Amino acid sequence: MDVFNVRIYEADSPFYEGKLTSLIIPTADGSYGIQARHRNLVIATVPGIMKYRIPDDPKQYTASVSEGMVRIEDGDVLVLVNTAERPEEIDAERARARAEEAREIMLQKRSLQEYYSAEATLRRAMVRLKASGQHDIN
Repeated sequence: MDVFNVRIYEADSPFYEGKLTSLIIPTADGSYGIQARHRNLVIATVPGIMKYRIPDDPKQYTASVSEGMVRIEDGDVLVLVNTAERPEEIDAERARARAEEAREIMLQKRSLQEYYSAEATLRRAMVRLKASGQHDIN
């Protein structure tokens, strides 16, 4: 299978640098797949689950990512996101607490700005829980 060069950076550190056979990123229009020889493109990411495959490894890896952008240029892929977390790095209890706090703020019917901020916090918390495999927060 063909491979391509990828650099994935979060705000404060590199997340992955190397070759991949496929990369799936979350966008506002849904999941977007990238493979070798993809056309040049710049696209925004949204909080969601990023999936990727490393050459000669049958496993599909996942990570929770936040908003950011992806640039594909001449076969090289650059992913810049505020945060990227592997499932084992996610503190599910903290994510649950954040989700509950955000829900409470949304129910209090504060300002529109606070509502949208809480909604974004809730979305990020839910993505983190889904990535960790512990997405039930009842």
